Amino acid sequence: MASAKPKKKNPRLASGRKRVRQDVKINAANSSLRSKYRTAVKNVEKAVAAGDKSKATELFAKMQTVVDIIADKGIFHKNKAARDKSRLSAKVKTLAHAATAA
Repeated sequence: MASAKPKKKNPRLASGRKRVRQDVKINAANSSLRSKYRTAVKNVEKAVAAGDKSKATELFAKMQTVVDIIADKGIFHKNKAARDKSRLSAKVKTLAHAATAA
């Protein structure tokens, strides 16, 4: 006896049907923005791991704008955005100091 998910019922009211249509669009937009955020962060981390100081600083500047925009829209919490920026900033700075010390 496989427990299948119960079939979702369509809303009866017109306002409910409209809400479902809107939710699909909003969900797609939010997913896209969430992906953009994660990609920007990942690119900076890759540059730091590779040890490329100039590329890391350039990508970090772009990442900051993406993170701020997405935090303003409420896709991610502002504190999470600040935390990610802070951590990546520290990584980029240590990379810059390591390059000058070497």
